[in-house]
This record gives sequence, C-alpha cells and structure tokens, in this order.
Amino acid sequence: MEQKKKLKVAQIGAAHLHAGAALSTIRRHSDLFELLGYGVPEEEKNTPFYEMSKKYETHTPEEILDLPDLDAVFIEVSEKNLTKYALAAARRGLNVYMDKPGGIGLREFEELVQTIKEKGKILHLGYMYRYNPAVKKLLEKVKKGELGEIYSVEGHMSCFTSLSFRDFLKEYPGGMMFQLGCHLLDLVLQIQGLPEEVIPLNAKTGFEGKDSVDFGFAALRYKNGTSFIKTSAVERGGFCRRQLVVCGTKGTVELRPLERDATEKHNDSKLCTDIYETYSDEWVTVPEKSTTDIYNRYDDMMLSFASVLRGEKENLYSADYELSLYKTLLKCCGE
Repeated sequence: MEQKKKLKVAQIGAAHLHAGAALSTIRRHSDLFELLGYGVPEEEKNTPFYEMSKKYETHTPEEILDLPDLDAVFIEVSEKNLTKYALAAARRGLNVYMDKPGGIGLREFEELVQTIKEKGKILHLGYMYRYNPAVKKLLEKVKKGELGEIYSVEGHMSCFTSLSFRDFLKEYPGGMMFQLGCHLLDLVLQIQGLPEEVIPLNAKTGFEGKDSVDFGFAALRYKNGTSFIKTSAVERGGFCRRQLVVCGTKGTVELRPLERDATEKHNDSKLCTDIYETYSDEWVTVPEKSTTDIYNRYDDMMLSFASVLRGEKENLYSADYELSLYKTLLKCCGE
C-alpha cells in the first residue's frame, strides 16, 4: 500500500491548557504529521508548559509562519491571543487548527473567518467533545429522529480550580462561561441550532475572596422549550459530574460523566463515557446503561483534521458555523 505523504505542520503557543496535549498528539501520529517547528511568543515564556517545550526546537512565531511548505499551523497560545495568531497564519494562506474558543474580540474573529474563506483554507477549532464517541452516537440518534422532537438540552461542565486560575478568569468576558461554557454551547447548537433568545445568568461566588466570574449559567430559549449550560470553577467533584442530557418527545439520553478515566489514574489516553437511555412512558424507569470503548481524548480530533486537510472527508464544522458559535458564546457571556 502506498504510504501517504505526511502533512507538514508547526505549533505556536505554550499557554493554552491543551498546548501540551496538542503537541504530544501531533508527535504521536508521526505517520500523519511532520512537525517542522514549535514557536513560543515572548509573552508566554513564563508559562508552565514552556519549560516542557524546551526539549523541542523552538522558534519565534514569525519564524514559524515563514517555514516553507507548511500545510497547517496549530495555535495553542492563551485564549485572549488565539485569534490574533490564527489570523496571522490565515493571512499567509495556511490551514489553521486553533484551540477553543477564540480571542476576546468579535471583529478580529470575523476577519479570521473572512480570510479563511477568501483563501479557501480550513479552520478547525479544538472542541474535543465533538469527537467523543458517546457524543457522536447521541448526535446520530438526534439526526435520525430516534429521540423525537428535542425540547431541552442540559449541559454541565465544572471543576474545582486554583486561586490563580480564578484570577486568570478576570481577563475574559463571562469568565467561566467563556472558558468552559463554550464546549457545552457547541453541543447545544449542534443539537438544536441557534436559540431565539440567550439569557446570561453568570455570577461571582466570591469564594475565597475572589471576585472573578467563576460561575457560568446561560438559558437558551427555543420555540418548544428552554435549554441551559452551567459551568463552575469552584465545584468540588465537578469534573466527575460533567454531563449532557438531551430530552426529546420519544426518549431521553444522558451522558454522565462526559468523560471518565477507565484506569482511575487521570489518563487522557484511556477515557470512556457512560450512556443512559430511557424510552419508556413508565413513571419509574431504570435507564438502559452502556459504556463506550476506551478512547483517547485528542486522537480522533487530530485524525479528523488530517483527513479534512487531505480531502478525504468533509469539514463538518464550517468557518461560518464557528462564527455563529462564537457570536452566541459572547451573548452567553453577557456581551
């Protein structure tokens, strides 16, 4: 069998929480990707992952964008600078993998989308739940109408964070809604489309004397019901309670937790998801439970990006969709 030509890629960024995972996944799939370089902006040279990144050959972001024959650039800088560097790459006519959700300015994100479309390139955002096998199975059930008409989606994505992380939240509109609520909003929009109204109910808990917006909540009104997304930075046990509930006229499906470690050692490469399904009209019903096979959190996401770049599959998330998601997220943040 003829061996496929490797995609030549580079990464810019050390500050995003997924920066290390992105780089390690690229290197793990060396049969698909040839890593040409790794760039760290000057303002990120005091971030924790930068110390780890020193073992790789590093460049400035400008040097990365000047590398010849690049097929794509992975942008893993801090959230506030994501769109800035993604736009610089798009202007060079490069395909872009950008971690979620984008920078903090709508105008810059609109320019990124317009540039990507004008250049005929791919914009791929790092929403990892899109590739979760349980989520994909659920979306297929919704598409086939197996749950009937969907009237409500509930999303929870919380954790218990450090004091420094809660200070970090001050840099972003909506705090936790911008940081993690974006994942949940993406799932709601895929299931129900754009809402008729967004009602942001974000708050500051004031826990441990911090005044950042560390509690995110938004209601999304649809013609036949209301959905909501909730995310907290101060919820003990929050990671293990992350869940997605989809209610339809024929059935209810709950993914809980959205991810759990199959090894009980917090290993991103050995995750699974528990699925609970109910289709009965009985008042008290024990849901049907199943569990996915073990999966890696980032593998399918990166493999999908490679397949889209090679023209082997359609990009299911257009640049226009990413823009509509971003605009709706800003509404959820109260912007």
